[in-house]
Amino acid sequence: MTGRSKTVKCVVWDLDNTLWDGVLLEGDQVSLRSGIVDVIRTLDQRGILHSVASRNDHDKAMEKLVEFGLDDYFLFPQITWGAKSASVANIAKSLNIATDTLAFIDDDQFERDEVAAGVPGVLCIDATEALDLPDLPGMQPRFITEDSRQRRAMYQAEIRREGVAEGMAPEEFLRSLGMVLTITEADESDLARVEELTARTNQLNSTGIIYSFAELEAFRQSPDHLLLVAGLEDRYGSYGKIGIALVEQTNEAWLLRLLLMSCRVMSRGVGKVLLSYILQQAALEDKTVRADFVRTPRNRAMYLTFKLAGFKEVERVDNVAHLSHDLSAIDPFSDYVDVKIGR
Repeated sequence: MTGRSKTVKCVVWDLDNTLWDGVLLEGDQVSLRSGIVDVIRTLDQRGILHSVASRNDHDKAMEKLVEFGLDDYFLFPQITWGAKSASVANIAKSLNIATDTLAFIDDDQFERDEVAAGVPGVLCIDATEALDLPDLPGMQPRFITEDSRQRRAMYQAEIRREGVAEGMAPEEFLRSLGMVLTITEADESDLARVEELTARTNQLNSTGIIYSFAELEAFRQSPDHLLLVAGLEDRYGSYGKIGIALVEQTNEAWLLRLLLMSCRVMSRGVGKVLLSYILQQAALEDKTVRADFVRTPRNRAMYLTFKLAGFKEVERVDNVAHLSHDLSAIDPFSDYVDVKIGR
């Protein structure tokens, strides 16, 4: 096993002599390796996705996966004759996740080395160790939530959305979705998912801070803090809980300590809607709103969300931008999103 990885978000499988015994194009009567299906299902239930990077005949390999009843588990399978490093990179891009959250399993040392060299950070695993995957630390999320269990279905719904979006103008597509954004104060049952989101999300995260379950519970019960959770659904299904806002309420202002949105809704514009709700509530109490933004290599999109909502940068200390909104002009909710408040 080589390479370094954070908590694994997706396992990328080779096929010949890895997922199954035998070589498909050599005419072998390939059969699934004993115990592999249980590994795939166990990780899937933990919210860990699966894909394929295999040098093979695409149609024949997919036919075999269908025959084995496994095709539905593999998102964006890359079955080509190109380099596997390119396939692994394409999978990360398609899933919109960092490459250092991928694990790659192959029986061939050359292929593992080629991926490790071409896509740094990928956890490369020998196929002989495949049955041990559920026991690896990186394959054991701290919490397994309902959103975790539905993660693959959520990605599959997104694939269907993207198919519909082709040929449509962006705003026309957004209007066609029938999105419903629900904003609620977090309760105890939300905290596992909230902690998971802070640990998993780094593109639409205003500070990059990861809060523990205990810290979140303290904020939830504090009279000086407001912990909001946003969920999203549309006509294709639920996105699950996709947004968090942590507000510290002082006598002078509301301080937005964390704003976070799932990367899966980056193009939906709902981060700005959540910000508008916070600004509206602050205005009712005649409070200005301030926010901290910690610049990272990947969260520029979140900074743009603040700017589009009317925040202005008033000070910068090192990589921390202090933002402020005077509430003189608060954008209304987007008319293509139905916003529901409360449970």
